[in-house]
Amino acid sequence: MTDYRIDPLTGAAVVVAERRQERPTLPDTGCPFCPGGLEAPEPYQVRWFVNRWPSMPDDRCEIVLYTPSHEASFASLGVEGAARVVELWADRTSALGARPDVDYVLVFENRGPEVGATIAHPHGQIYALDRVPSAPATELAPGACAFCQPRDDGEDDLVVVERDGWRAEVPWAAAWPFELRVSPAAHLPDLPSARAEAGVHVLAAVLVDALARLDQLFGSPAPYMLWFHQRPTDGRPWPNAHLHAHVAPLWRAPRVVRYVAAGELGSGTFFNPVAPEQAAARLRDMPGAT
Repeated sequence: MTDYRIDPLTGAAVVVAERRQERPTLPDTGCPFCPGGLEAPEPYQVRWFVNRWPSMPDDRCEIVLYTPSHEASFASLGVEGAARVVELWADRTSALGARPDVDYVLVFENRGPEVGATIAHPHGQIYALDRVPSAPATELAPGACAFCQPRDDGEDDLVVVERDGWRAEVPWAAAWPFELRVSPAAHLPDLPSARAEAGVHVLAAVLVDALARLDQLFGSPAPYMLWFHQRPTDGRPWPNAHLHAHVAPLWRAPRVVRYVAAGELGSGTFFNPVAPEQAAARLRDMPGAT
């Protein structure tokens, strides 16, 4: 059973998903995502399937396998391999968004045990939500699109990777050390639109480059959270919807976790120990994807 609740004090949404408490923390034998495993019985390049341990009912939680290679990462896929993943994200956004019970498609990845990934095989997830959640709704509020505004002096110092109309940059008010946002200069609303505008390979190349720089900066696979915000699928126009990805690395230094603790949760204010301008400069100094 899944129980959607709104906290009467804060207005925050909470989903109580009791069955998730029963899910295994690690596979008993072998990797279920490798070819021949439980969730991938046949050979594949990329693959999606319904999550056995969903946070929501009605087949609204999916797993996306990026590659059959267990030791790979998104950054190691190369542009062609990453483009196959982006294509699948776009396909699933279209398919799930066409359902009458789905108002928002959230594509995301949790990489590393530090963020709760129980299986090391490179993969992400998709949630098909029956309402527009508060985080993207805040970004979609009426007004001018934040991504389409003229850039202020100094903002170019925050750019880490830029190519063919897409960029990865450190946000001016980054909450996480070495946080990144990936977005197109054009006002593309969602992943299917990126495919229609031939942006799949460019988005893939920028993601591969930016994520490779994180691993190079820390000298080992960096744990991170990655999620896309895109246009809701509830049929409303949403003129401010501008496709973008958030990347929140969990380390502030090699193998040093940046914890979010009581001062931040209690105040609603983040305290970032790394200046965004310095974070961008250090990431630019990395060679990126080869």
